[in-house]
Amino acid sequence: MPVQYPAGTIEEHLAVRTRVGLFDVSHMGEIEIRGRDALALVQRLTSNDAAQLVDGQIQYSALLYPNGGGVDDRLVHRFASDHYFLCVNASNAEKDANWILSQAEGFDAIIDPVSEQYSQLAVQGPAALALLRALTPVDLDAIRYYWFARGEVAGIDCLLTRTGYTGEDGFELYCAPSRTQALWAALLAAGQPYGMLPCGLAARNTLRLEAKLALYGHEIGAETTALEADLAWICKGD
Repeated sequence: MPVQYPAGTIEEHLAVRTRVGLFDVSHMGEIEIRGRDALALVQRLTSNDAAQLVDGQIQYSALLYPNGGGVDDRLVHRFASDHYFLCVNASNAEKDANWILSQAEGFDAIIDPVSEQYSQLAVQGPAALALLRALTPVDLDAIRYYWFARGEVAGIDCLLTRTGYTGEDGFELYCAPSRTQALWAALLAAGQPYGMLPCGLAARNTLRLEAKLALYGHEIGAETTALEADLAWICKGD
């Protein structure tokens, strides 16, 4: 992921805040948990209450060590009662999968690291909804914040999630890696009338800071508890 594109970090930041920006966040990791005990394992592993989820819903949560420090933060997607999809931080994907496997003894569940099956592009900003409406038959208005649907975008099969890491409305689109270049080009072309800019890592960081969104390795980490990171709201007891 580039630190910035030719327009520069400030212009990229402002594009997302006032118009729309496009991020290639394909470095993020994905892990699937499937099986009869999938929910029970997710409940054991994560700090939030995944039992509140229904099919098509997403939850922000964290993996925690016994001392309360963070293994990682992540998004938990419920595909079905026996099928969950975790989006994790890129540098932690292998560590997260190993931690999950270490905690899965006795659970009837399959843990499947699937990062190589997915790329991820994020369309973020006030014009994201209008831009995407022209590219997909999916009823985007029906996808509420932290919900998802499947469908085609520019003729490409995608998982469309109404999530992001900028503090703005937008969608994150998961697709097969072989279709990423075509999807990127289609989104950029459709975004030109809206003043879309491709955005890099620096703007992603300034945007998330402005929105008070935590970053693993900074506000959260193995030596920082979720409570110390002001994430008590994702810590649900029995």
